[in-house]
Amino acid sequence: MTRDPSPPAERKQSVARNPKATHDYHILETWETGIVLTGTEVKSLRNGKASIKEAFARVQNGEVFLEGMNITQYEQGNRYNHDPVRSRKLLLHRQQIEKLVGAVEQRGLSLIPLELYFKNGRVKVALALGRGKKQHDKRQDLKQRVEEREAARAVQSRSRAAVGD
Repeated sequence: MTRDPSPPAERKQSVARNPKATHDYHILETWETGIVLTGTEVKSLRNGKASIKEAFARVQNGEVFLEGMNITQYEQGNRYNHDPVRSRKLLLHRQQIEKLVGAVEQRGLSLIPLELYFKNGRVKVALALGRGKKQHDKRQDLKQRVEEREAARAVQSRSRAAVGD
């Protein structure tokens, strides 16, 4: 019996998303990072008890930390429970961290978490490098989305009318 050399299908289970990130920032580049968690944090994440809406990442002493992410305490955690909004270390390669340091310090960009998810049983964070949008950029994006939605609706109504004939 021979083993199949192809990798198994990746299972991705989303825990928390940050929909306001694409509204408030121009996303320039994204990375998938690991995160250092305690046992009760992982159990709480498996129950879907997390929020990254106010979260941001910062570079300190050559390491990247995620601040402001809220993971509610695990109900059966008793005295071993964690602090819900503590600072959590992100796991990146050295070259990636050096690139982030240059972008954040020299170009004034921000590090924003887009999504928190399980990938093959491990917790991952989709981290993005973004530039803040101005108010007129936000309005223009909203207008463009409305136009695309109306165009799709018009195409869909034409196709229904053609099928009905």
